[in-house]
Amino acid sequence: MSGSGSLIGGSKRRTSSSSSSKRLGSALREQRARLYIIRRCVVMLLCWHD
Repeated sequence: MSGSGSLIGGSKRRTSSSSSSKRLGSALREQRARLYIIRRCVVMLLCWHD
């Protein structure tokens, strides 16, 4: 997950353009979706433990 952190840091450098905020928003949305999928997988694995 270190790669996604560097992506967010890179987009923070260009705060003058409005497109950077859109890029940051899309990156955050993508990360949130990734975390949601990982959480679902963990829950499924825990449920299948029995």
